[in-house]
Amino acid sequence: MTDTESRPPRCHEPERRQFDFWLGEWEVRQPDGTLVGRNTISLLFGGCALREEWRGESGHRGGSLNAWSPQRGSWHQTWVDSSGLTLLLDGGMRDGSMVMEGDAALPDGDGRVVRHRITWSVVDGNPDSLRQHWEAATEEGTWETLFDGRYSRAG
Repeated sequence: MTDTESRPPRCHEPERRQFDFWLGEWEVRQPDGTLVGRNTISLLFGGCALREEWRGESGHRGGSLNAWSPQRGSWHQTWVDSSGLTLLLDGGMRDGSMVMEGDAALPDGDGRVVRHRITWSVVDGNPDSLRQHWEAATEEGTWETLFDGRYSRAG
């Protein structure tokens, strides 16, 4: 047996599959049903990462690279968009949802650095329906919703 035959395949640990529920082509709407954009989530590098490609109806574009880090024991997301926003988030599964948090400036441009939290959840056990809830911590210590996207599989 060669050394490569004795090693398990790379990027197939169970933790790396935790965010696979997000894979696919999605239409994203506000809670009132207004279409706000489309999102494509795909696997990269033999399943070692997920790539997000956001196309907003307003022309806003962005994307993220998401990966499980065995060294840190957590998920990581780097998001960059056409407004100049960069988010560096870390986290993992909590009660069946993917939850990532990190500190960054608010997208309104006032320069305040705040805590951000984004939660991705399957809605009512339906793998074709997701919710992405992005919040920022207020000075009072509560959470304010910045984005509440309702995902449905495109096509």
